[in-house]
Amino acid sequence: MWLKSMLQDGHDGSISSKRVITFLAFLLCAGAFISMVYGHPIDTKIFDSMMYIVIAGLGFTASEKFSKKE
Repeated sequence: MWLKSMLQDGHDGSISSKRVITFLAFLLCAGAFISMVYGHPIDTKIFDSMMYIVIAGLGFTASEKFSKKE
């Protein structure tokens, strides 16, 4: 399944909690953005917080590619 392989850690193949949390935060941001398009008000502080979680999660996940593997 492509979703499981996307969420797996690069070192030992287990599901990474960082990737799961980042993916869920991305889905929430996408849902909030879609609801804003249809005119539903969204608290900008909550949306910004979820966006920062996505940005940090993607940064940490990308930095794993450059870290030393033991």
